[in-house]
Amino acid sequence: MKKRKLFTSESVTEGHPDKVCDQISDAIYDEMIRQDPDAHAGIECFATTGLVLVGGEAKTSAYVDIQDIVRRTLKRIGYDKPEYGFNFEDVGVLSTLHEQSPDIAQGVEGTGEYKEQGAGDQGLMFGYAINETPELMPLSTSLAHKLAMKLAEVRKNHKLSYLRPDGKSQVTVEYQDNVPKRITAVVIAAHHSKGVEMKRIREDIMREVIKPVLGPLLTDETKVFINSTGIFVLGGPPADAGLTGRKIIVDTYGGHGAHGGGCFSGKDVTKVDRSASYAARYIAKNIVGAGLAHECEVQLAYAIGVAEPVSVMVDTFGTGKIQDEKIEELVKKHFPLKPADIIRELDLKRPIYEKTAAYGHFGRNDPDFTWEKLDKVHLLK
Repeated sequence: MKKRKLFTSESVTEGHPDKVCDQISDAIYDEMIRQDPDAHAGIECFATTGLVLVGGEAKTSAYVDIQDIVRRTLKRIGYDKPEYGFNFEDVGVLSTLHEQSPDIAQGVEGTGEYKEQGAGDQGLMFGYAINETPELMPLSTSLAHKLAMKLAEVRKNHKLSYLRPDGKSQVTVEYQDNVPKRITAVVIAAHHSKGVEMKRIREDIMREVIKPVLGPLLTDETKVFINSTGIFVLGGPPADAGLTGRKIIVDTYGGHGAHGGGCFSGKDVTKVDRSASYAARYIAKNIVGAGLAHECEVQLAYAIGVAEPVSVMVDTFGTGKIQDEKIEELVKKHFPLKPADIIRELDLKRPIYEKTAAYGHFGRNDPDFTWEKLDKVHLLK
C-alpha cells in the first residue's frame, strides 16, 4: 500500500503588504552597507493606508535618505498610481531609527568577554534541501514562487496590464511514498483594476501564468482557484497592513523543514537570524548535492556575543548514505560556522539584500546568492 499525502506551500508577489515592508527594510540596509560595509542594523517597517513607518536601530557612518529609498522602492514595486490607494509620490513616510545598543555592539564587534566577533543575537536557525527540483528545493515551494514571479512579470510587461502589484499563489502537491506525483490544487489571488470581468481575468491567468509555469504537471484533475472571492480590487497596504518579517515561511522552505522563528529582512549580517540561516542552507544543499542524502535539515544555534555555535545538528530523515553523526563531523570540518567566517566565505557584506526580500531567499539562480553554490560537493563526496 503506497503512502499518500498532500503538501501545500504558498508565495506572494513583491506588492504584497508584508513583502513591501521586507523590501523597504532591505533597501535601507543595502544603502547602509553600500557606504559602510560594517554597518549594523535592525530595520523594521510598517505600511498601511497612506503611511510607511520605518523604525528600529542602526550603527553606521552612512547617510541614508529614508524618504527617497521608501519612495524609490514603492515605485519599483509598482505602487505608482493614485487609484491604487497607495502611491509612492504621496504616501506619508515617518522614520524613528535610533542607535544600536552598545551592549549588543560590544559582543558583536569582538570587544566583549570573548574577544572575537560573536553572534548578533542568540537563536536557532535551520537550513533545508531536498532533491525534488534542480535547485534542491521542495517542489511546492519552488512552483509557488514561480507562479508569483510570473504574476508580477505579466503585470510589468503589460501582457495583463489590468493587474496591480499585490498577489498570492499556492500549490498543493500529492506525494506517494514521499515522491511528488502530481499537482492537486493551485490557488491564485491577483490584484486587479476595476471593471475587468472575472471570466477574462481567470482565462488570462490560466493562459499566461499557470500553464506556462506548471506545464505537464497541470492535469485535468488539478483544481484551480483564481480570485475565489470574485473580486480583488482593493489590495496592498490599504487592504491589509504590512510588517517586516511576517512572511518567514515564504522566505524559506514553504513549510517543509523547521524554522527557528527569526526573519531575515532589515537585519545586518552579524545577526545569525540572517547569516547562519544562509550558512545552514549552504550546508544542507551541499550535502544533498553531494548525494549524501535525498533530504537534509541542518540546525545551528548560537549565544549572543559568542562566535562558536552552541550546537550543530544534521538530520537526513533516514535518507543518508552514511550516519548523520558522520555528516556532522564533515560539516564542522569543511563549512564556516562562526559568524565572521560565514560572512567572509559567503561574501555577505554586499548590497544584495533588497532582491532577496521577495520570492524567497533560497533556490534562486543568482550569483549574488552565494549560499546557493555547490562548491563543497567534491569535499563531501
